[in-house]
Amino acid sequence: MSVPALVLYLLGLGLAFGCRSFAQWRATGDTGLRLDAGPVGSIGWWARLLFVAALLLGLAGPLAGLAGLAPITLVDHGWIQLVGLLLAVAGVLATLAAQLQMGASWRVGVDPGERTALVTGGAFALARNPIFTAMTATTLGLAMMVPTPVAVAAVVLLVVSIQVQVRAVEEPYLTRTHGVAYAGYAARVGRFWPGVGRRTVSGRNGVT
Repeated sequence: MSVPALVLYLLGLGLAFGCRSFAQWRATGDTGLRLDAGPVGSIGWWARLLFVAALLLGLAGPLAGLAGLAPITLVDHGWIQLVGLLLAVAGVLATLAAQLQMGASWRVGVDPGERTALVTGGAFALARNPIFTAMTATTLGLAMMVPTPVAVAAVVLLVVSIQVQVRAVEEPYLTRTHGVAYAGYAARVGRFWPGVGRRTVSGRNGVT
């Protein structure tokens, strides 16, 4: 399963960042890439560093399988690999679908001085961060296909980086930018899963 996992990983990466950025540029004249994560050592900088490291480990997982790294025996079963394949394919498609639903508001990273429309429909009516949910599902599926310690580490690191990015970078930005509108949205809709991680209103414009 190492070769299909590698192909799926590269396909997902190309669609999620390369093709989506090109489509954004064609539609708006802006790639949507906000690569400045802030000063070295800041929380945004750490979130970006962890995310990039998780992407590199995600690539290293299938490569480690191709190189002959022994899988984790407990989960090295054909049916688990098949489920992983289906999960990874679904994750790639769901990632692209959620990105497209953001339209002109789609961004990679955050520009603190920028204001984009708050997207709350489609997949975003079910969870506030469906793109990250789908990316996590993809990485988990790849780890099930090629269950090496490297692939498992990629899943763990991706989850950690996403949690830091969402909680410490994106949610404070959205709270400052959209105020009451985001407070109401965050109170209704879960963070990554429906109903899970809804935030409570604190004061007139904030959420906790």
